[in-house]
Amino acid sequence: MFSKMDSMFRIPELRRRILFTIGILLVYRLGGHVTTPGIDGRALSDWFSTSQAGGLFGLYDLFAGGNFSRATIFALGIMPYISASIILQLFGAVIPYFERLRKEGEQGRKKITQFTRYGTVLLALIQSYGISIYLLNMDSQIPNLISMNPRGFQILTMLTLTCGTVFVMWLGEQITERGIGNGISLIIFIGIVARFPSQLFNTWRLVRAGDINMLFLFILLAGMLFVTAVVVMMTQAQRKIPVQYPKRVVGRKMIGGGSTHIPLRPNTAGVIPIIFAQAIIVFPSTIGSFFPGNEVVEFITHLFSPGQFVYIFLYSLMIIFFCYFYTAIVFNPVDLAENMKKHGGFIPGIRQGKPTANYVDRLLTRITFPGAIYLAAIAILPDILIYKVGMPFYFGGTSLLIVVGVALDTLQQIEGHLLVRHYDGFLKKSRLRSGRSR
Repeated sequence: MFSKMDSMFRIPELRRRILFTIGILLVYRLGGHVTTPGIDGRALSDWFSTSQAGGLFGLYDLFAGGNFSRATIFALGIMPYISASIILQLFGAVIPYFERLRKEGEQGRKKITQFTRYGTVLLALIQSYGISIYLLNMDSQIPNLISMNPRGFQILTMLTLTCGTVFVMWLGEQITERGIGNGISLIIFIGIVARFPSQLFNTWRLVRAGDINMLFLFILLAGMLFVTAVVVMMTQAQRKIPVQYPKRVVGRKMIGGGSTHIPLRPNTAGVIPIIFAQAIIVFPSTIGSFFPGNEVVEFITHLFSPGQFVYIFLYSLMIIFFCYFYTAIVFNPVDLAENMKKHGGFIPGIRQGKPTANYVDRLLTRITFPGAIYLAAIAILPDILIYKVGMPFYFGGTSLLIVVGVALDTLQQIEGHLLVRHYDGFLKKSRLRSGRSR
């Protein structure tokens, strides 16, 4: 590992990419400390931490890297971009025009990227307008929260938050193009990781104060290492379907042939099912917060509160459902079978066309079930640890999946650069030796 880290900074191109990525992430973190004009960010953050930590706003704040609770210029974060991307993926499954764009290759991807950017701006404007109204209504609960004229505050908040989202989107695209790793994912990653030091400090403070037993803490740490290892294993796990391609005669040459495989993952949908399920499950409690004093609403809100059996049960079922739903959208066995047949590929023992599609669909359904169970278990883990075990900090859920997934993806890209560099060096040495021998 240390030799690879040393090699990373010995290769000029890879060193430039890594330093560029670090610089962009620093810019993002600095922007996360600039409060939106006209708001008392500290008062809002204090209220947020005590009143809305587990609701829909908490989910949004996770993807915004804590900027939403502090009302910074990056309060919307990258969430409008993610929402626009998901919407266009759903369009690709139900609208023929977007389905054709998805199959047109590079030109189609450019068009989809353009629509995603337009959708991001539109969603950012709508969401920032809603946030401005929400903050104005909160001014009665938090004294002197807003220090501007209401109409001017709405316009300024919409412009500030929308421009902040566009800037964050541009930062992510710059990392993807000129840095290392997926820029959008790394921005979410750094926002989650930035919370770790404060959580560790608070935990150590509780240990020193005697509120947490050292043995209990060691057991928690061992369990965290085990769960992280399971997440790494499931993230990298795949079921390989062998595919054979016959040789073809073109002119006087024999081309093609060989074998490859189709990688099917237990968790094809990633963290999207958790996002969908959490956005729905916290909706009753979020709506209930606007109707204080109503006994029926308070009872329903209690049932759908984190840690309650109804909440955990329905949350798990929705995650399992959305795993199958989203996997069916992003992975089409029929298209896969048609492309294989077009290029002469076949699965050994399976006929081309519809039998191949049925075989792949059957395998995908089987491996998605344990993947869905695993995803549901990771999602409800924080609620069990916090509300049943008494864990003093948040662990698991969407944040753990994102951190592990992004870290593995970035390390794989760095590994790819190292392998290519070593391969180029080997070729150069071979040429030098051949030149000397001549």
